[in-house]
Amino acid sequence: MSPIRTFVLGVVLSTLSLPLLANPVTQDCTLKGIPLKGRVQIVDHFPDLRVKIVTTFPDLNVKEVKHFPTHCGEWQFVTAFPDFKIQLVDVFPDLTIKLVNAFPGRR
Repeated sequence: MSPIRTFVLGVVLSTLSLPLLANPVTQDCTLKGIPLKGRVQIVDHFPDLRVKIVTTFPDLNVKEVKHFPTHCGEWQFVTAFPDFKIQLVDVFPDLTIKLVNAFPGRR
């Protein structure tokens, strides 16, 4: 393979992998100024965040808890008085999550 083709291939591959490397969740576990812990309501309209559930390479591992969601990635799903609202989507999410039974938080 010629050096030019190798260079072009490298640029294309690195460009394609950039979205996989960038995690929108900050070190202090916030996104758009919203702490990603607490009481969460799933809505159809006017969400604070658009979320896609994935099985690989999530931005955040989420553990459902019944009480005291005080750590990063611990969510208590509620129908009223949420800390923030999410809409489940298939395309153009603000955040991708994986539902886990242990070790919630940033990946």
